[in-house]
Amino acid sequence: MLKRKQSSRVEAQPVTDFGPDESLSDNADILWINKPWVHSLLRICAIISVISVCMNTPMTFEHYPPLQYVTFTLDTLLMFLYTAEMIAKMHIRGIVKGDSSYVKDRWCVFDGFMVFCLWVSLVLQVFEIADIVDQMSPWGMLRIPRPLIMIRAFRIYFRFELPRTRITNILKRSGEQIWSVSIFLLFFLLLYGILGVQMFGTFTYHCVVNDTKPGNVTWNSLAIPDTHCSPELEEGYQCPPGFKCMDLEDLGLSRQELGYSGFNEIGTSIFTVYEAASQEGWVFLMYRAIDSFPRWRSYFYFITLIFFLAWLVKNVFIAVIIETFAEIRVQFQQMWGSRSSTTSTATTQKMMRSSVFHMFILSVVTVDVIVAASNYYKGENFRRQYDEFYLAEVAFTVLFDLEALLKIWCLGFTGYISSSLHKFELLLVIGTTLHVYPDLYHSQFTYFQVLRVVRLIKISPALEDFVYKIFGPGKKLGSLVVFTASLLIVMSAISLQMFCFVEELDRFTTFPRAFMSMFQILTQEGWVDVMDQTLNAVGHMWAPVVAIYFILYHLFATLILLSLFVAVILDNLELDEDLKKLKQLKQSEANADTKEKLPLRLRIFEKFPNRPQMVKISKLPSDFTVPKIRESFMKQFIDRQQQDTCCLLRSLPSASSSSCDHSKRSAIEDNKYIDQKLRKSVFSIRARNLLEKETAVTKILRACTRQRMLSGSFEGQPAKERSILSVQHHIRQERRSLRHGSNSQRISRGKSLETLTQDHSNTVRYRNAQREDSEIKMIQEKKEQAEMKRKVQEEELRENHPYFDKPLFIVGREHRFRNFCRLVVRARFNASKTDPVTGAVKNTKYHQLYDLLGLVTYLDWVMIVVTICSCISMMFESPFRRVMHAPTLQIAEYVFVIFMSIELNLKIMADGLFFTPTAVIRDFGGVMDIFIYLVSLIFLCWMPQNVPAESGAQLLMVLRCLRPLRIFKLVPQMRKVVRELFSGFKEIFLVSILLLTLMLVFASFGVQLFAGKLAKCNDPNIIRREDCNGIFRINVSVSKNLNLKLRPGEKKPGFWVPRVWANPRNFNFDNVGNAMLALFEVLSLKGWVEVRDVIIHRVGPIHGIYIHVFVFLGCMIGLTLFVGVVIANFNENKGTALLTVDQRRWEDLKSRLKIAQPLHLPPRPDNDGFRAKMYDITQHPFFKRTIALLVLAQSVLLSVKWDVEDPVTVPLATMSVVFTFVFVLEVTMKIIAMSPAGFWQSRRNRYDLLVTSLGVVWVVLHFALLNAYTYMMGACVIVFRFFSICGKHVTLKMLLLTVVVSMYKSFFIIVGMFLLLLCYAFAGVVLFGTVKYGENINRHANFSSAGKAITVLFRIVTGEDWNKIMHDCMVQPPFCTPDEFTYWATDCGNYAGALMYFCSFYVIIAYIMLNLLVAIIVENFSLFYSTEEDQLLSYNDLRHFQIIWNMVDDKREGVIPTFRVKFLLRLLRGRLEVDLDKDKLLFKHMCYEMERLHNGGDVTFHDVLSMLSYRSVDIRKSLQLEELLAREQLEYTIEEEVAKQTIRMWLKKCLKRIRAKQQQSCSIIHSLRESQQQELSRFLNPPSIETTQPSEDMNANSQDNNMQPETSSQQQLLSPTLSDRGGSRQDSGDTGKPQRKFGQWRLPSAPKPISHSVSSVNLRFGGRTTMKSVVCKMNPMTDTASCGSEVKKWWTRQLTVESDESGDDLLDI
Repeated sequence: MLKRKQSSRVEAQPVTDFGPDESLSDNADILWINKPWVHSLLRICAIISVISVCMNTPMTFEHYPPLQYVTFTLDTLLMFLYTAEMIAKMHIRGIVKGDSSYVKDRWCVFDGFMVFCLWVSLVLQVFEIADIVDQMSPWGMLRIPRPLIMIRAFRIYFRFELPRTRITNILKRSGEQIWSVSIFLLFFLLLYGILGVQMFGTFTYHCVVNDTKPGNVTWNSLAIPDTHCSPELEEGYQCPPGFKCMDLEDLGLSRQELGYSGFNEIGTSIFTVYEAASQEGWVFLMYRAIDSFPRWRSYFYFITLIFFLAWLVKNVFIAVIIETFAEIRVQFQQMWGSRSSTTSTATTQKMMRSSVFHMFILSVVTVDVIVAASNYYKGENFRRQYDEFYLAEVAFTVLFDLEALLKIWCLGFTGYISSSLHKFELLLVIGTTLHVYPDLYHSQFTYFQVLRVVRLIKISPALEDFVYKIFGPGKKLGSLVVFTASLLIVMSAISLQMFCFVEELDRFTTFPRAFMSMFQILTQEGWVDVMDQTLNAVGHMWAPVVAIYFILYHLFATLILLSLFVAVILDNLELDEDLKKLKQLKQSEANADTKEKLPLRLRIFEKFPNRPQMVKISKLPSDFTVPKIRESFMKQFIDRQQQDTCCLLRSLPSASSSSCDHSKRSAIEDNKYIDQKLRKSVFSIRARNLLEKETAVTKILRACTRQRMLSGSFEGQPAKERSILSVQHHIRQERRSLRHGSNSQRISRGKSLETLTQDHSNTVRYRNAQREDSEIKMIQEKKEQAEMKRKVQEEELRENHPYFDKPLFIVGREHRFRNFCRLVVRARFNASKTDPVTGAVKNTKYHQLYDLLGLVTYLDWVMIVVTICSCISMMFESPFRRVMHAPTLQIAEYVFVIFMSIELNLKIMADGLFFTPTAVIRDFGGVMDIFIYLVSLIFLCWMPQNVPAESGAQLLMVLRCLRPLRIFKLVPQMRKVVRELFSGFKEIFLVSILLLTLMLVFASFGVQLFAGKLAKCNDPNIIRREDCNGIFRINVSVSKNLNLKLRPGEKKPGFWVPRVWANPRNFNFDNVGNAMLALFEVLSLKGWVEVRDVIIHRVGPIHGIYIHVFVFLGCMIGLTLFVGVVIANFNENKGTALLTVDQRRWEDLKSRLKIAQPLHLPPRPDNDGFRAKMYDITQHPFFKRTIALLVLAQSVLLSVKWDVEDPVTVPLATMSVVFTFVFVLEVTMKIIAMSPAGFWQSRRNRYDLLVTSLGVVWVVLHFALLNAYTYMMGACVIVFRFFSICGKHVTLKMLLLTVVVSMYKSFFIIVGMFLLLLCYAFAGVVLFGTVKYGENINRHANFSSAGKAITVLFRIVTGEDWNKIMHDCMVQPPFCTPDEFTYWATDCGNYAGALMYFCSFYVIIAYIMLNLLVAIIVENFSLFYSTEEDQLLSYNDLRHFQIIWNMVDDKREGVIPTFRVKFLLRLLRGRLEVDLDKDKLLFKHMCYEMERLHNGGDVTFHDVLSMLSYRSVDIRKSLQLEELLAREQLEYTIEEEVAKQTIRMWLKKCLKRIRAKQQQSCSIIHSLRESQQQELSRFLNPPSIETTQPSEDMNANSQDNNMQPETSSQQQLLSPTLSDRGGSRQDSGDTGKPQRKFGQWRLPSAPKPISHSVSSVNLRFGGRTTMKSVVCKMNPMTDTASCGSEVKKWWTRQLTVESDESGDDLLDI
């Protein structure tokens, strides 16, 4: 639909002209060809040419001979004109040469072909006039292409203000979708065609009289009515005595005489399946199959055929057209214009503007409508012209004329006609004024009188707005109506020229009859009869071509053309994009307001005085009189004290963190500040704390990002396209930074003015988004406050009113018995099992079964089972086996009442009856439960033995049939279905009013024109009423399928009946009530052909326009209104009607991801051996296509039925064996290529293996047994293999998934439909179980039992002659035998009961429930329809993710550990790629999201895909309010936790460095201690001073000095103090010339330089440290403390330096 597509701004686009190029070069001799009037003349001539060819038929010339010469003259003039145009264009353009030559232009070629056809037609007509060629010869078919010249009249409008490429892409894409759906339809047709051939075969066995001989089969040889039979005694229908079951084909009847419908071979079977799928005549095929074959086979085949083909597959066409039209409508918005206001801008007089005048006129219109509706037929002798109705009409006409004159006088004529409404009123005034003229009274001018009822639409503003919204700009719907009419005219003219020469076919003899036939096919009513008659007339040779022609026309007209009307109406109901978000906010606010108020049944306690509940405190001294204190009064202070304490505790940290601010305040200000803090609520404190945290974390992240950008970490990398994940991540980061005002620092170093302006606009945009956030949060807070207020109100009522929340005002609120009842009522199966350690929900093996068990409570499960058992018991009831006289059925009745009594008592004791918050009667479901219980209880106690017809006891039995509706109340999903049905009641009611208005207009017209005129004698030879007496012989219709011809002297079977002058049996227009009933039946497109034929035959051919106009309006607009409104309401209830384009695309993406699955394809073997080659062969597209063709070839073997007695079956089975071995080879190659384990991973491979294994088993059994069962098994194997075609074709697979998902989502709708059907079936047994057989009530279709009633109602759902069944159930005396005591003893019907029963059932089921299926299919079709440009994640992205998932999930379990998600994200490429150099923070967010949501456990394929989908969209645009708030909160939490983890990891690294350096320093200190110990020992025990050679010491010193610089340079960066200390100590030791004093060391006065890398400062520092170390060594306690403090001070300085240098560590994992 429109909301699924991208909205496009309507801008000035170049005009794309798909029409002809009429601007030719100017030449003096052919200047006339460029004149505009010439172009207009040629278009008019095209219409004249169509009119001429419509008159050119033999029957038309026979009735009107001059028309032959008129058409010849017109064709001659047209021929000269178009020939001159063709020659002129050839002269200007050139014939062949040149880029714009005549033959290179497609429109010129088309015009030339039309001129050639005109010449051929003219020459042919010359031969016909000269009697050279017979007018009834097939040469007239040469005129078939001539009606296509109508295209010339409209091709000028093929100009669009869009680029040609865009229009071409739209049309190409739409054509591809329609072609794909057509292939999908063909697949199902072929499937059911094969099943029909193998399950049924031929329907040639009929009951014939015993003396029938071969070659002598006549109408009198057949049973009346013609009955099919089965030659097998154990199945099908057995002929009555005097008849025998014979094969008419063996008796000599040809295929043409037997009819073309059946399952003889694959072609006829597909033809029959298509007829049945059109829901026209399918039930008679099923009855024939029931009589000829086992009953179960027929029911299974035809019911599934209707469900899949008619209700699911064919409705996919509606989805295609709706989607296509929505896209085209977006592009062509300017063509159809916008909706303008309906109010007039002209200034009127005061009286014209007054509401009194407006209401007076509407009141007069109402009285006029009532008077017109009161008209009725008064008999033949009553004078019709000057009765009271005529005088009233004159008075009303004068009054409305005066109204028009008054408005013209007030507004002026120009101002009056400027309004469309005034133009309509003026037209009515002129028409009704002519109508009151006596000679024109009760003529076609009556239309103007009855159209006054349209003015009543202005009574209701809602109805007026709805009508305007539906019909919108008239250009859209008007263009579609013109297109439909043109199509009908062209196709009627083509069919006219195709079949006008066929003998014994009167449907295409003239243009009016051809038009009526093609219009009949458009409405689907009796279209099979039109086709069958034509097939029988053209003969067996041309029958396939004619059948294809009619099927293609029917397919286009019913599936595409009618879908266009639905698309237009849905488009008119669509909201504008800028209103959707506003309505979302309004709807959320409205929901918040409604939740604030208590229900009226609870607010009634507010009307009573308060009687608060008191508590007595007994722990005070007894000397004082203790008053009773109300609990709410005490709780108020307790809660306030707790809140104040909580607020105080929460405010302390913030106070300590901002101590510098508090120090500047005075004591009074501090007290005020603390008092304000204490007065704030908990919610405001939480919000402030969250805001502070968010601000702080955002600043940290922004600082880190800025530091990385300044450090150049993003530079020097190759430029490539950023992934959508990266784009959306940076959008979010930028949005947050702009919202927090950080953009002021980025704005502007060196930016241009244009860039600054753009940044400012972005800031404004994001501030607007922030304002939207505040509105969303306000709405959310409003909802929370509304819920809190509601709870507070309940608490106040509970405290102030002792009887509040007390069931039946008796049971206490916390009584033990009530708690026990609550425990029983609310006990349910806990479907979710959580891990006690992690708290994660475990995915159990049978989680779907557990979810089903936890759907409702245990008590509701018990009642569901009891209700189902009771309904099964009711299915055994019938008029001949009644519950009053069957003890076994009474047991089930007692069980149901007892169990429901227990259930209601438990629920009432637990929740209350009415005046409690969770009362049993709190909605319509509770009322229905009580009503069903009371009805069942009264009936069980009464149990009437005699139930008269139309009595209270029978009404009680009918109300008892509502018992299956209990399932709606017990199952939550069923209640949702009911809400979806009744939530759109307003729009459905408005549509019903519009249709009733339309019916009233045509009913009033029909009464005034046809009242009394439809009555006629049942003898067609009698014309006058006076002669209609006596008896005559009437022929009986034996069969509709056989085409036997009467032999000479033979008469059809018949009997003698009395002549009667009467109206048609099923309808008349004698009063408005009967006319409305007849038009309601016509509106359902059932029986309108009969009404048309009767009106034409008895009133006149011109009056056939009446019924055709009504059917066109009712079919094309009325019925499609129901479809459009139901779809729109369904979308609104699902929440999709108010979704914007981005939100709709997001919902489509989520639905598409749900059906996505991991690839069950193992990787290619690594080596290039035999397995790798096999893998390449099996995965090659050519191999797959070859297998698909082989599957189709094997399916073709089922084109004829496999019968043991048929010699053709043996070679077909042998060929199937060969195909089976080929498929065995295919499976073997795949197993070798993929390995057995890899092959088993795919469900498709498992299915292929199963079918292949069955095929092998069949081959063995076939050659071993060779009987009927083995042939049946072989056919089943081929059918099973035929299903694998869907998996091999992408389009079929996606469409099949659409249908499967639609079935899954519509499961409860289907169940609800069945429950309604079951209720009506039970009621039908009570009301019509004994009705006598009639036209359609027979042994197949009746209400004698619940099973047969269900079959009849399923037939009515499809609309198959439902009105005739209704009239059969209306039979009244004297045509039946009444009984006054019991309804089961009479065979009469119930007129009022049948009217309400059938009409209500047809409206609810056919107009509402079935359209819900259409809505679901339209909703799910986006899974197939969306293309790459519409998808947030394309199919290529999903395919790439599936491939990467297969690489990570090597065990093919569908789950991976959380730590493998990092590896998977690193492997992604393309649009899902995460660049670790640019988006390391995004990578951390995604990994932590998986860990947080799954608690470190396993993640599934859909979990990771869902995370990627959220990260790849702009959540501000794509997500709805609630989901957006939840997602933003989750992402904020993830960012906060990731920031904490990052800081924590950074601190851990710092601590590791500290510990490493501490260990290093400790080792140095230990070595120092050892050296100091040695020095101390030397000091305490000084050695004797000896003179040594200094050269050795100097050499050693020089060697040490050569090694020192490298060591010093390495340690200086880590611990310069300790390094220098060690070096200086070593130097002092090596010099050998120390100068020492007691307790102190001193450096040598002139040491030799050690290294240039050691500074003098370090030496001095090292010297001091050395002395300090000595002191520490002498005092161990001081040693530990001073050394630790020294290292701590150094680490503090080092940490400060490193924190500035290693900022990038913030982003490291």
